[in-house]
Amino acid sequence: MQIKTLEEAKKRIKELEEENRALRKENEELRNRNFGGRKKHDEAWMSSYNDFVAKYENGMTIVEIVSESEISRRTAYRYLAYYREMKKREETGNE
Repeated sequence: MQIKTLEEAKKRIKELEEENRALRKENEELRNRNFGGRKKHDEAWMSSYNDFVAKYENGMTIVEIVSESEISRRTAYRYLAYYREMKKREETGNE
């Protein structure tokens, strides 16, 4: 778009300012959004998972781990699935 007059330039500046305002608002909304839900592999998750692995590798059953740890049965089975997946990758060399 070729701007030839001062009026066209002023009009284009106004359009760009509106667009900029809208994008700033959208950016602020994205910055303030809630990242709810499970956060897999954050520090707390890894700590809990490593505790599970240590107990599981020492021969404890899922029921024993759940009763001794502060995790749900569903979480224990989720950890077990992840553990098995990692062991499978180690065996095949696909880390």
